[in-house]
Amino acid sequence: MESLFIPLEENQFYHIYNRGNNGSTIFFEERNYSFFLKKLDEYLSDYLFIYAYCLLPNHFHLLVSVKSFTNLSDEKKYLKKGTQQLTAPSEIISECFRCFFLSYSKAIKQQEKRTGSLFEKNHKRIKIEANNYLLSLVNYIHRNPETHQLTNDYKIYPYSSFQSMLSHKPTKLRREDVLEWFGGKEHFMLYHGGNPCLKIV
Repeated sequence: MESLFIPLEENQFYHIYNRGNNGSTIFFEERNYSFFLKKLDEYLSDYLFIYAYCLLPNHFHLLVSVKSFTNLSDEKKYLKKGTQQLTAPSEIISECFRCFFLSYSKAIKQQEKRTGSLFEKNHKRIKIEANNYLLSLVNYIHRNPETHQLTNDYKIYPYSSFQSMLSHKPTKLRREDVLEWFGGKEHFMLYHGGNPCLKIV
């Protein structure tokens, strides 16, 4: 089920995505992709685990889960929004997403000397009800560059989490969790239609 109004609940998985206003570009330069991920980490890493992502010139996809608020510090369990004090996890995370998009949009507008909305008004979210759907969703997210004809081989596309899944380099992604869903790195590669012997360091 897809809706802006689906609450972001603790310990649940979601497919989050959005595109540029009227399908327009949201990533103009190479540095914009890393800046987007930096801002995502800055605003939402306290509340979300991130499992997979793909950033394309005019849209993005994220696979996330909401952390348990029980384990958060007391200061993270409340968030001020104007004169309001938000306490519900869904409200806090939605506000963090709003601030994240605003921060990224502001920087891009300055860079491109443009006005108006960068993103479509509301990001989309789908709650993942079945665990076995997670595998096909990871595959779907990683294949997006090929689907949109940005590359002939999505496995070498630089702005997705695919290569991070095969790397030994430190990452904030829940890489070990994702590989475990597939039964290990070899099965991850086989599921993605790739060579299980391919090594990326």
